[in-house]
Amino acid sequence: MSRVAMLIDESRCMGCRGCQVACKQWNDLPGEETTQRGSYENPPDLSPTTWTRVRFIEVVQGDSLQWLFLTHGCFHCGQPACVHVCPTGALKRDLTEGIITVEPDLCNGCGYCSQFCPFGIPRLDTDVLSGEGKAYKCNFCQDRVANGLLPACVKTCPSGAFDFGDREAMLAKGRARVEKLNQQGFPNANLYGEHELGGLGRLYVLKERPSLYGLPENPEYPVLANLWQDVLQPLGTLAFGAAALGVLGFYFLARRSVNMEDVE
Repeated sequence: MSRVAMLIDESRCMGCRGCQVACKQWNDLPGEETTQRGSYENPPDLSPTTWTRVRFIEVVQGDSLQWLFLTHGCFHCGQPACVHVCPTGALKRDLTEGIITVEPDLCNGCGYCSQFCPFGIPRLDTDVLSGEGKAYKCNFCQDRVANGLLPACVKTCPSGAFDFGDREAMLAKGRARVEKLNQQGFPNANLYGEHELGGLGRLYVLKERPSLYGLPENPEYPVLANLWQDVLQPLGTLAFGAAALGVLGFYFLARRSVNMEDVE
């Protein structure tokens, strides 16, 4: 299979949050105890147990109020900083489909993936400083996709806002939808994710500019991620290797000393 993508037409989203529920049900994620914040949004943010969340955005223009919705989750970047900075290999990108997954058993809770992600997506389930946390995020329901099924959120959407499949096909559908929205009186309509960060696996059809949805207009690959990948991580590996050699050397010297004493 070629690289896949999820196309979300936010102009068709009605904020029902069925995608949130389907994600929790399929991935066996518990609900969260929250408080009333005077907003329709719930829970207040992504978390280790909430991988998909619908944002409710109120846009006031003059005397009019417009509701915008954004289904928030991992973007499955073509150039994923999270994968590149992970020191244990817990985050992996499928080289064919482009889906990025986390292996919790390999995660050491360092939190680099979240810190370097331009969207701040991966979330840890305990204090990062404890070194015991595990990172979690949307995995595009890779287990379903591997068996020819659609991701749970795509399957459940009642308004047809979601689509999933070959990325080139999703791009073509997204461009066509943007053109139609332009003709319907939405001059700011755009397709988000076509080129950003090596091309995103999560594509949005937006009626308004990305910043109104809380998205960065031009997300950039972190410079420090390059430094970490090209310089600091190799140096760390080298230092670990040198330390290991030092320990082995000390062991053999100590063993030789003991043997010499036995001979004497």
